[in-house]
Amino acid sequence: MSRSGSPKDQAELLKQFEAQLAGLDMGQLHQLLDRLGGAISGFDAPDHPTPSRRRERRADVVTYRVRVDLTGTKPPLWRRLELASDMHLDELHGVIQIAFGWTDSHLHQFSAGAHPHDRDAERFLTPFDVEEGDEGTLENEVRLDDVLVDVGDQLFYAYDFGDGWDHTVRLEAVRPRDDAAPRATCTAGRRPGPPEDCGGIGGYELFAAANDPDHPHHSDARAEIARVYGADVSPEGLAPTPFDLDQINAELAGLPAQSTALLPEPIADLVHSVRDTRVQAELRTHLDAAALDSPAEIDTDTAERVLRPYTWLLDRVGDDGITLTGAGYLPPAHVEATAAELGLTAEWMGKRNRENHLPAVLHLRESAQKMGLLRKNKGKLLVTARGRRLRTDPVGMWQHIAERALSGLGDCETQAGMILLIGVAAGGTDDLDALVARTLHSIGWMQADGGPIMSGAATWETHALLRRVGGLVGESFRREEQPTPDGITFARAVLRACS
Repeated sequence: MSRSGSPKDQAELLKQFEAQLAGLDMGQLHQLLDRLGGAISGFDAPDHPTPSRRRERRADVVTYRVRVDLTGTKPPLWRRLELASDMHLDELHGVIQIAFGWTDSHLHQFSAGAHPHDRDAERFLTPFDVEEGDEGTLENEVRLDDVLVDVGDQLFYAYDFGDGWDHTVRLEAVRPRDDAAPRATCTAGRRPGPPEDCGGIGGYELFAAANDPDHPHHSDARAEIARVYGADVSPEGLAPTPFDLDQINAELAGLPAQSTALLPEPIADLVHSVRDTRVQAELRTHLDAAALDSPAEIDTDTAERVLRPYTWLLDRVGDDGITLTGAGYLPPAHVEATAAELGLTAEWMGKRNRENHLPAVLHLRESAQKMGLLRKNKGKLLVTARGRRLRTDPVGMWQHIAERALSGLGDCETQAGMILLIGVAAGGTDDLDALVARTLHSIGWMQADGGPIMSGAATWETHALLRRVGGLVGESFRREEQPTPDGITFARAVLRACS
């Protein structure tokens, strides 16, 4: 028996299959898709290396006019976009999400091949894929002009592998680029975008008809929804997203101007861990303002001024060290001198000659120990060899502290500290504490009892460091608290040093 029949036999089988599908309701279709998905997932991957579809990227930056079609929609659902040719695919992901009204609530993947489900396609990985052990090229390392070169070239974008939304990105035109042009603009489109979790193309068409009183099958669609999902399910709850060109372009204008490929790896990981598209866009906009890719030079005067609390304390400890109290604290005379010299008395209303009564002095000393500048030995506080070397090298001290500012923190505290530093490095926000809280929530951090993380507690160490070096002014953890110019410079140094 041959492996496949004649074209006539194949056509007859396809006709029978289509007839069977036509008799299924929505619930039965979902069951069939689930079974097919399970079967397909068991197929073996190609036993040969996947060829790369990428080509040499352009030396110049031009404007690509592309049309993005949602596969299987009739009439076609599409958006026309004008994009910078040097846009990375992680940027394009955000553009497509906004253009179609998606909420970035599911996984996605870009691929370059003959068609969306080409087993020999080159697939570009997301950070989630890497966590799962997949090997290949990350999407934030691939530019549009790597995969789209000639008019007619196509790139595929899959979103929500359950509902199965396949998008085809086709290059329509290549034009000279104005330096002032936005990174992405939507110029045209057709039909409203599908709602999330509506069940794929069939569900979209059903809910679109149910929400459009002028649709010829409006009444039938509403009756079908009531039959399949129950009379208590409102079609309006899954209404399509209206195609609003002005709204789309307003949101596209808020997208960041750079790919996460240009960021230090821990910061890129932080960005990708933010699940809400709009919160991620807000964070990336602050990263753009932070200008971490600009030259980072620090002068001696700035380093001396900002780090004076540390250098003064090292000088106070001196070559002979300080004998600590029996409880391991600085003696009262040294506490009083430190508080008076560094202006730390205003932060505490009690006695000012005990470390346990004056947290600002205690935390400065503990921070210097954590940074490897001081150490305890046999009841004495001593300057380390590194501390002696850096005491007369302000720029070296600056780099040393920047590199260790986030060390020794838990995962949540590290990410919270980075978010706070990003807000400071960007020049401040309306509310730094709210930025941290919003972003931590979007990442998924929560208390053991399921309650929200307190942003003030999560950023305590980083916030204390910024206050210590004069990086923040205004009442702590209040809306009016804002960064100083030195704080902006220092925060950028810490973020650049992340590794």
